[in-house]
Amino acid sequence: MKTSGMMRKPRNNRPVNAGPCIRSRYLGEPRLVFADGREDVDPKLGISRFGPKSWRPERRHPSSLRVGFIGPPDAIEVAQRWLEKSAAGIHGDEDHPEFPGCMADRGFMTKLTFDPAWTAPLYRGELDELALVRSLRDRFHGFVSLLETKLRLLSERDQAPEYIVAAIPDDLYRKYRVVNFKDPFAGTVHRDLRRAFKAMAMKYRIPTQILRDATAAESTGDNLTKVAWNFFTGLYFKAGGTPWGPVGLQPGSCHVGISFYRHLGSASSKVQTSLVQAFDEHGDGLVLRGHEFEWDADNEGTNAPHLSEAHAQQLVDLVLTRYQGEMGQLPQRMVVHKSSRYWPAEKFGFEQALRKRVQQYDLMALSPQSSVRLVTKSQYPPLRGTAFSVDDLDFLYTTGFISELNQFHSTHVPAPIRLADHIGSDTPRETLLREILILTKMNWNSARLGGLMPITLRFSRLVGDIMREIGDWEPLTNFKYYT
Repeated sequence: MKTSGMMRKPRNNRPVNAGPCIRSRYLGEPRLVFADGREDVDPKLGISRFGPKSWRPERRHPSSLRVGFIGPPDAIEVAQRWLEKSAAGIHGDEDHPEFPGCMADRGFMTKLTFDPAWTAPLYRGELDELALVRSLRDRFHGFVSLLETKLRLLSERDQAPEYIVAAIPDDLYRKYRVVNFKDPFAGTVHRDLRRAFKAMAMKYRIPTQILRDATAAESTGDNLTKVAWNFFTGLYFKAGGTPWGPVGLQPGSCHVGISFYRHLGSASSKVQTSLVQAFDEHGDGLVLRGHEFEWDADNEGTNAPHLSEAHAQQLVDLVLTRYQGEMGQLPQRMVVHKSSRYWPAEKFGFEQALRKRVQQYDLMALSPQSSVRLVTKSQYPPLRGTAFSVDDLDFLYTTGFISELNQFHSTHVPAPIRLADHIGSDTPRETLLREILILTKMNWNSARLGGLMPITLRFSRLVGDIMREIGDWEPLTNFKYYT
């Protein structure tokens, strides 16, 4: 009897030549915690109804904030007027919830204070002199140096501002936004004003925000409440407050995102530096720079860097040592997120180091993809929070229709992220998926309900770009200086 057309011996009670096993389920929209322990699924609604988490019980709540400015005098005036106006609150509409404001008695419950002593004008003569510099490279460096001079002056005031707005007119911003040049040692170099300013400002330990005049003049075309929500959420976080907290992360957990960046210039294209973003169960984060290593994409067959066994162990030790120093104790559990799959050497290195210092660990690879989607029978896209498995791969919709709000926050067809390489298996897979969904809501630099990637990996490129500008000096660990 012929057997070629027969099904072979089943494995896991499923014939070998059967199609892929697909199982889907809905995880629900994670809730967030606000003042007095009150909960809501939406950051905007929660802050409007209850106030930010650190307000009550008071924990690191900035009841007032000294705001400073750098920029041309006219731009500073427009920027301050916009902050004062927006802080009073902005009416919403049926598509955009109202912005409750940022004053002592409303919204973020923080009073903004202003003083002429906290302004450092960019005078016309200084800018005209800089415009005469012929070299684009020198002109860019000159503008960054001018901003640093102003920032240093503000930082040396007897009572320095606690938050600085760089009010940059659009014509000035376009002139100095980016520069590309050749360097005899670094090769081709690309520099960006925002990254350079953030890196430079870190030396003075004052959080900053670039405010374009189109935003201050309310001419961006964006909804005014949306702009205010995002700006003031970031302001409150940079002032030291906690806008909201996660609900459902396991106590004693540390979630870590690992990524890589290259130094400035094409000459160092084979030198990679590991980068870590670590978050505790409350959403508080650390940014750590790891070790340098050489990665030859041609020889290795992939552009995605991978760690050696030794470097993986060193990175875990670095994270846990710094985490213990900052948080006062080691985590009981560590979950590691990485955008590429684990190679055997780095997997072994991670596991060896983790087993020595934590009770539980899980390693996961998370990546965006667009080749696998669910097709719904309705006119609506899949629900955010829908998870499905195809054999050993998990897929999770972190964007999609939000059933709790009856809203869809995108104009694109959503695609789920892919999750692979569940190594360690100390946590049920369903729990890990729920935690990733929670971590997509922990971006305190915006009031959006969620994002495509969890906070562990979402800003890896942005943080890496700023790390490039820092150079050899020791970067600050607080995440607020990178946003």
